[in-house]
Amino acid sequence: MNETHPTFHILTWGCQMNEDDTEQIALFMEQAGFLAANSADDADVVLLNTCSVRRKPEDKAYSKLGELAEIKRHRSRMVIAVCGCMAQAEGAEIARRAPFVDLIVGPGRAADLPALVGALLNGNDGGGNSARARAPRMLLDSEAGEPNTVPLRAVGRPSRLRAFVPAMYGCDRFCTFCIVPLTRGRERSRPLEEIVAEVRSLAATGTREVTLLGQTVNYYGRRLPGRPSFADLLRAVSAVPGIARVRFTSPHPRGFTQEVIDAMAALPQVCEHVHLPLQAADNHLLKRMKRGYTIEQYDDVLQKLRAAMPGVSVTTDLMVGFPGETEAEFEATMDYVRHALFDAAFMFAHSPRQGTKAAAMGDQLDRATKVRRLSALIELQNRITTEINARLVGSVQEVLIDGRSARDEMRLSGLTRTFKTTHVELPNGHTGEPVPRAGDIVEVVITHAGLTGLVGRMAVLPETRQLQRTKGSRMAACAAD
Repeated sequence: MNETHPTFHILTWGCQMNEDDTEQIALFMEQAGFLAANSADDADVVLLNTCSVRRKPEDKAYSKLGELAEIKRHRSRMVIAVCGCMAQAEGAEIARRAPFVDLIVGPGRAADLPALVGALLNGNDGGGNSARARAPRMLLDSEAGEPNTVPLRAVGRPSRLRAFVPAMYGCDRFCTFCIVPLTRGRERSRPLEEIVAEVRSLAATGTREVTLLGQTVNYYGRRLPGRPSFADLLRAVSAVPGIARVRFTSPHPRGFTQEVIDAMAALPQVCEHVHLPLQAADNHLLKRMKRGYTIEQYDDVLQKLRAAMPGVSVTTDLMVGFPGETEAEFEATMDYVRHALFDAAFMFAHSPRQGTKAAAMGDQLDRATKVRRLSALIELQNRITTEINARLVGSVQEVLIDGRSARDEMRLSGLTRTFKTTHVELPNGHTGEPVPRAGDIVEVVITHAGLTGLVGRMAVLPETRQLQRTKGSRMAACAAD
């Protein structure tokens, strides 16, 4: 171990909020003098930033802990910390199954990690006790003080083209299947000025696109002084010089107001993409899930979005196998998917989470039924996604370039405003205009399309018609000269 600058490595599972949490953990560790290691094998400190929304990421975390146990047998001074939602939800179970773990830390305690880890590396637990002769220390968010406390964030974020920026934490919805309110706590929003300051700092280092995060991000500001709305936040972030694109995830259908739709349609920086979780399309099922809306109300939001922004891309979350789901209720979801024509969907089978009301329901479905329904839903949605993408062949799309494609050096890759991965073919011999760089926005004629994205070439007039500049419809058919 480097006594002056011990090393750390973070393993991450879960959503965009977890990815941002990992960046914050890394910043706190680096600011305390720790150095990042390339792998867990090379690190003095291994931190697992975990997810507890479904069972699969939990299983992966336990599997990784089994691998780390073998490493720690030969490197007894290595510190292992389990952080995040799984730590908050299953701290006692982690301690039982993996007693070699040193720390179990809730998702709001990133700022405490350097001191906790440092005390362990120095041979005590921070209270003068031996660090190697005790059970794992647990520091969960219930110890963090007032329930509306916003986690402390580190400053000096690294330069990157795209960045996640949390607007709020926690959730007050308490859907019967969801563990987030139990692991992330109740809703609390960051002050608008603080968010804008962070976005300004990111823009100054080259960030071109920001994604505002929140479990129910469009409920932003309800408990802040003056009650700034989510539309206010969109306007403020869009006004930051240097920010070309603004995205957000995930809104709740019930809180999707006309003010937000109008702001999205009016602000050039806000992208024409909405991830609008549905879960199911039967009203009885939605009520048992405690989603707070009917399928008619959801569809009303969907149609208003499409009317305000023609060409908007809408993606969603879809769940099968909720306790008691009948064949008719499942078919209602399938029928609505055929009607709604989502651009893409994150589809999964219900996974009982201990502590949620759904986990205690008596009419749990068997695995075979869940697998059958999920397979049918995936097949349907994949067909719809492929057809929607195929319709874009011949259109011109604005693509924010990330850099060279990882699979083909003769292509660039990036995202359209509608959140579609696009590979851009370079001109033969790289003649003519300079090759676009990461951060450039280029106009691309789409030549091929598939399930996972688009392929195109850079548009050069007069090969293409004049682009339509209407907000929400930045596509024009490619015309032969």
